[in-house]
Amino acid sequence: MTVKAVAVSLIAALLWVPYAYASSITNRDTETHKVAIIEGGTTKAHVLKPSAALEGICAKGCVIRLNDSENDEYELKGSEVVSIEDGFLYFDGPGAQQVPKAGDAVQPEAPAKK
Repeated sequence: MTVKAVAVSLIAALLWVPYAYASSITNRDTETHKVAIIEGGTTKAHVLKPSAALEGICAKGCVIRLNDSENDEYELKGSEVVSIEDGFLYFDGPGAQQVPKAGDAVQPEAPAKK
């Protein structure tokens, strides 16, 4: 493998890693919601229309505030998949892109039946 190919592979891997453990939020509601992401002392506001999603947020954890209400704050650790439904934030599951660490037990997939 050439040095150039190795360099490109390394850069691609480094750019992908932060998103592997980041959270995502999808608006499954019929209304548009204002979503504030409070992370490390900074706040970023987003307007999330129905069926829209924010990917790669809260890589190191954050607080999500819905519609500028301090009563609607949710803390994310940085790898959750969440959605807005009926004006509330719901946990859908752990990040779908999580990669097993070295030494983790992994269940092998069964071969496809023909």
